[in-house]
Amino acid sequence: MTGNSSADSSRTRLYVLGAFLLLWFGGVSCRLVQLQIIRYGDWLQRAQRQQQRTVEVAPRRGVIYDRNGHELAMSINVDSVFAVPSEIPDPNTTSHLLARVLNVDADEILAHLKSSRSFCWIARKVDAETSERIRGMNLRGIYFQKESKRFYPKRELAAQVLGYVGLDDEGLGGIEHGFDDELRGKPGTMLVSLDARRRSLGRVEKEPEPGENIVLTIDQNIQYIVERELEAAMQQTHAEAGTVIVQSPRTGEILALANRPTFNPNNFRNVSPQALKNRAVSDIYEPGSTFKIVTISGALEEKLTTPEEVVDCQMGSIVINGMRIHDHKPYGLLSVSDVIADSSDVGTIKVGLRLGNERFYNYIRGFGFGSQTGIELPGETRGLTKPVNRWSKVSIGAISMGQEIGISAVQLVSMISSIANDGMYTPPRIIAGVLPPKSTPQPVVFHPAAQKRVISTLTAAEMRKMLERVVLFGTGKKAILDGYSSAGKTGTAQKVDPNTGAYSKTKYVGSFAGFAPINNPAITVVVILDSAVGLHQGGQIAAPVFQRIAQQTLAYLNVPHDVDISPKRLKLLASIREQELEEDSPDRLGGGLEVAQSDAPPAPVPAPAAAQAKIQPVAMVATEQPAPPPPQPAAVVERPPAKVSPGGTVVLEVGNGVVVPSLLGKPLRSAIEVAEQAGLEIEAIGTGVAREQSPPPGARIAPGARVSVRFAR
Repeated sequence: MTGNSSADSSRTRLYVLGAFLLLWFGGVSCRLVQLQIIRYGDWLQRAQRQQQRTVEVAPRRGVIYDRNGHELAMSINVDSVFAVPSEIPDPNTTSHLLARVLNVDADEILAHLKSSRSFCWIARKVDAETSERIRGMNLRGIYFQKESKRFYPKRELAAQVLGYVGLDDEGLGGIEHGFDDELRGKPGTMLVSLDARRRSLGRVEKEPEPGENIVLTIDQNIQYIVERELEAAMQQTHAEAGTVIVQSPRTGEILALANRPTFNPNNFRNVSPQALKNRAVSDIYEPGSTFKIVTISGALEEKLTTPEEVVDCQMGSIVINGMRIHDHKPYGLLSVSDVIADSSDVGTIKVGLRLGNERFYNYIRGFGFGSQTGIELPGETRGLTKPVNRWSKVSIGAISMGQEIGISAVQLVSMISSIANDGMYTPPRIIAGVLPPKSTPQPVVFHPAAQKRVISTLTAAEMRKMLERVVLFGTGKKAILDGYSSAGKTGTAQKVDPNTGAYSKTKYVGSFAGFAPINNPAITVVVILDSAVGLHQGGQIAAPVFQRIAQQTLAYLNVPHDVDISPKRLKLLASIREQELEEDSPDRLGGGLEVAQSDAPPAPVPAPAAAQAKIQPVAMVATEQPAPPPPQPAAVVERPPAKVSPGGTVVLEVGNGVVVPSLLGKPLRSAIEVAEQAGLEIEAIGTGVAREQSPPPGARIAPGARVSVRFAR
């Protein structure tokens, strides 16, 4: 019995143990099923978060080239420092060592290390010296990853055009911002993981795709000339700011665009916003006398005047709607050509009044003012151009001489290029083309944007000759070139004082807009200097900058000389540059307008109201004054006695001049012979037979004067 009892007890214990093992095995199996099947995905994600990190690999940003394939913006490989915090034995000590090299707060680095166990950035895109110092420390858990960093090899050259990029290679200004999608490319991915021994392993899972390359119309050599001369002008004049644009008038290509103040896009973080701004497209200013080109060309196109017509400038004073406008000096009888050459406000206003509000406004818009030019640069302004229904009774006079209107430098260069380009307006462009990644730069065939005719070829030819007189005999003598003919217009506009809202007596914008050579213009140049100290007239400070830039640029472009460089001419040029030149008109509205009255001091005239908008209608200050005499009829331009030609055209008698013969319908050779017999020169435009001529047949002009004739087949 005892034996049976012992056997039963052993069997029972065996059953209990078997049952326990079965339950244990069942529990383990259930747990394994739960971990490996039911919650597999969840645990896998947790493991990957702890052991792996996917890092975006930035693509190589596209290159920005100048028109000749020179690199203006490129990307280079530099080191970025990252950490695997789980490998760092003493995070506190490591943070202090790194902070000393990187010049950052140690607590900031320590916070990064505590934020993740597998990966965190310590410093992005460090320079070579910093990278070597960190490598020399041989810190555990600190690694390096190659990334591309934007680099501008020419430093400040064309800085506002190129723009700059942020830490993650996003474009923040200029072409970098405007074409960010094309330049940026597509990022790749890198997987960083830890093995069983907590060692970091990294591999690129997806290669980044580089961005496209951009070719600009800018020529780096012309850009260098422009920036050097602008910098010299800034130092000489102590101006607050300056802008220069060089353009090809036939195609609209911008060959150079420079602003001051400027910055180095390799190090832009501590630069003032004023230096980052591209003033050529974003700043608005009143153009002053350079805008007289629009007024006179519109009147010529509408056949309301001729270059030879004599205008009575009334000894430098005119009254419009009770407001008196003064010239900078008293002028009497001036031809329209001399009105431009001497920059007479009164003469220009009297011509502008003939156009009337509607026609004048159409020419303003035709030359591109009041709308964006479409240049491929961010931040372009439309300017400030009021519709006719918002013009006051004095607006046409003010706008005729470049007041009550706001324009940008790129709008001004487009206008002067239209005159140089036979009256055809060509929108400015700064992008020559886009190239695919990894392609070598090749000459890009540039296709200009759609052109439109603003004035006729004949009117443009007349304007070119008139603007040549500005340089040879008028306010732009300092723009005379050696070996090249040149033409242009000076401007000096008062600025609005932000403290008083009136026109400043000390702050001016001096400008010059011109082109060369005259008969086949290769370049147009606009120079604008803001708030120069001392001399501030456009003819004194901006015209010399034009002269230096145009002289060097034409030589660089191998443009043939069109003027003999004889000892006699060189001596003449030297004497002109050495003599004391007349200052050109300060184009005043605030200082040049007063309430018409007799024997009473002029009432102060404020600048346009609401100075925060910069350009507004002229306002008058109400004061107790003697009643003003009736204003003179400003809408009538005084003329010498006139006669009517057989064709019905009113022709001015200018002394005992030469009667202009009719050249219409004659071939070029016959027209030249007839003109020579009359003692006149001829400026031939086109080929075929004469279709238009200016002055018209029957007009009297001085012996030896030039007649512009348009020929067509």
